[in-house]
Amino acid sequence: MVVESWQFWAVLSAAFAALTAVLAKVGVAAVNPDLATLIRTVVVLCLLAILVVATGQWQAPRTIPARTYVFLILSGLATGASWLCYFRALKLGDASRVAPIDKLSVVMVAIIAAVFLGERLSATNWLGVAMIAGGAVLVALRI
Repeated sequence: MVVESWQFWAVLSAAFAALTAVLAKVGVAAVNPDLATLIRTVVVLCLLAILVVATGQWQAPRTIPARTYVFLILSGLATGASWLCYFRALKLGDASRVAPIDKLSVVMVAIIAAVFLGERLSATNWLGVAMIAGGAVLVALRI
C-alpha cells in the first residue's frame, strides 16, 4: 500500500517543507524570527499532541529507554537550532534562496550517515549528493 512506503511520506514531507518556507517567509515579515519560531513550535506541539492521543499512540514515558530520550532530546535541540536559524535566514533573505541552502542538510546527512552510521552510498548516489550541493549553491547565487 502506498501510504506504508517511505517514498510517499518523504514526498509529502518535501511538499510541506516547501509550504513551510513560503508561509514562514510571509509570517516572519512583521515579527521577530525567534518569536515566529516559538509560535510555530507551539502549533507543532499542539498538533502532535492531538495526533498522538487521537490515534492511540501515547506511550507511558517510563517505558521509553533512557538512550532513546538522550537522542530524542539531542535531536530536539538540533531541530530547535535549525528552526531558529531558518526563520532568521527567512527574515533576512528570499525564501527561494534560503530554502535551497537549507536543503544542503541532504548533503550533510549523506556524509554524516556514511561516517557515523556506516550507511553506504553508491557512486551514483554520491553523484546525486554532489548535484544537490551544486544545485543549492547555484540557486542561492545572485547573478
